[in-house]
Amino acid sequence: MHFTILGSGSGGNCAYLETPGARLLIDAGFTGRQIRQRLATIARAPETLHGILITHEHSDHIAGLVGLAARLDLPVYCNRATHEAIEAQLQIQINARIFDTGASFEVGDVTVDTFAVPHDAQDPVGFLLHTPSGNIGILTDLGHATKMVAERVRAANVLLLEANHDLQMLRDDPRRPWSLKQRILSRHGHLSNDGAADLVEQVVSASLGRLYLGHLSRDCNRPELACRVVSERLRQMGVTHVQIESASQDIPSPTFLW
Repeated sequence: MHFTILGSGSGGNCAYLETPGARLLIDAGFTGRQIRQRLATIARAPETLHGILITHEHSDHIAGLVGLAARLDLPVYCNRATHEAIEAQLQIQINARIFDTGASFEVGDVTVDTFAVPHDAQDPVGFLLHTPSGNIGILTDLGHATKMVAERVRAANVLLLEANHDLQMLRDDPRRPWSLKQRILSRHGHLSNDGAADLVEQVVSASLGRLYLGHLSRDCNRPELACRVVSERLRQMGVTHVQIESASQDIPSPTFLW
């Protein structure tokens, strides 16, 4: 298995998964050209993809569908509400493979479990991807972690989890209006470092080996701060086997080979 986070943050989110039987993007939040360039850094190209999995319709998760899915006729896996929002926002028609939120489906040798997450989109979802090598959890946009969300990602061996902001940095940020801060802090907004640590405390197991912290705010967080908050929580629990790293907005993370 090859897993590469091509970029994660408020300006774009996209990850690449390759197994013996499938090559997939999870979200496509950069331009088609940027995604092509980032794939090239790992010697891959969009033309070889078997599909794109979409969590929700916000632009930092779908911007590349115009340059990739529409032009290459790639299958786009999303639920019905997200499909309708994508076509209305981007004014394109996509080769949509519709799933019901909560259902599972297969793409090659990858089984995709879907589940609802609390975020201010039409019908946002998280994923648990079952591959021949292990399970990957995708949780990039959620205002809080429900019991069901924790239950669904507890089986992950690799987890991409949002750690969007530090609470004090967000409150003190002079560039964001209070209305935006309220949205981010709401139960359908974005997960803070402390919120990420709370969720990790609920789901960590002997099988969770790697944790990526994603969707970090440029202005209201720092990679070292996010990692420190979550690492400290695990240390308090006596957990030492989980490797933690932050995903960058600007460059792909090192490819994880399994």
